[in-house]
Amino acid sequence: MQKVVRTLLSVALAVSAGAIHSNAQLSHTDRSGAVFVMTNAADRNQIVSFRRSADGSLQEGGRFATGGRGSGGVTDPLESQGSLTLSRDHSLLFAVNGGSGEISVFHVQGSNLTLVDKVLSGGAEPNAVAQHGNLVYVINVGGSSNVAGFRLDEADRLRRIPDSIRFLTTNNSGAASLAFSPDGQFLLVTERATNNIDVFHVQDDGTLGPIVVNQDVDPGTFAVTFSPTGAALVAETGPTGGVNASTIASYAINPNGTLSPITVDVPTLANATCWDVATPDGRWVYTSNPGSGTISGFAVSASGVLSPLTGTVVGTNPTGSVNLDIAVSVDSKFLYTLDSGTGTISVFGINDDGSLNNLGETGHLSAGAGFNGIAVF
Repeated sequence: MQKVVRTLLSVALAVSAGAIHSNAQLSHTDRSGAVFVMTNAADRNQIVSFRRSADGSLQEGGRFATGGRGSGGVTDPLESQGSLTLSRDHSLLFAVNGGSGEISVFHVQGSNLTLVDKVLSGGAEPNAVAQHGNLVYVINVGGSSNVAGFRLDEADRLRRIPDSIRFLTTNNSGAASLAFSPDGQFLLVTERATNNIDVFHVQDDGTLGPIVVNQDVDPGTFAVTFSPTGAALVAETGPTGGVNASTIASYAINPNGTLSPITVDVPTLANATCWDVATPDGRWVYTSNPGSGTISGFAVSASGVLSPLTGTVVGTNPTGSVNLDIAVSVDSKFLYTLDSGTGTISVFGINDDGSLNNLGETGHLSAGAGFNGIAVF
């Protein structure tokens, strides 16, 4: 996220280093879902879990050590989307340890987590991770920016894929997100410093083909995700100093790794748009706009065409929220934002027309360190 967001607030949220599993015995009878956020604490990184009820409300379920260290810092120190990622079947949770250069893997049982593996990330300062089938790739932004690949074995442990490291276009590319296409054929990586969208073809052995560099049509490339039908959706913060100049775009991937614009330069009518998420049912795309404290909404067609919802800004976070990362429940009924300014998670209900109902905030997270990452099922 552009540095302008940091000027909005000088403090962020943190979780006290209390005992793991400090809450009462976790219940496994509530199958509605769970929400996970990551403390990114420099002394001991932890995942904070919340049980998600059928009405979208949350109740803290426990705190689980990753076995590594976060980067610490204040508002959005990782500057990424995907630092905390659920597997597509929601059975595994992957977390980056930016301070100790590792990836942690948890088994997921409702809101309960069990650490099953922790491995070196193949570089320095990992800030985002993506999974497709038994493939896992991670971005390392420290030193020479790269992506590194792993396979999950039968015990859900990560095994480094030989010769899987691929370097990005510059040593300090500011890589902010990565995502597999729904068919698993391509891996996309965004570079904030160069405004590039890198495309890699995923080979049969799990390694990546040569980098194909695409310049984003609009400035401020930050996050990439996919619609269920395969359109790449890119959130863009806009030009430095712009007012309500953030945008979102959609692209189709050609067989040779080049990108063809579908819909570009679509205004979010907000500042510092950085994160985006598509609903699992494929109907809507939302962006988190911390510079404005709002959420923007768009309809997405089967072909990837984006259409702004009426008013475009469909949700407003509480004053001072500095809403960062964003996630949607697997049933496409609820949207959650990680609010570093207030130390909370905002809860929104998704209406049939794509508009949002503000259902309040939850969490009692103290200020003092830079939380990053949210994952929901």
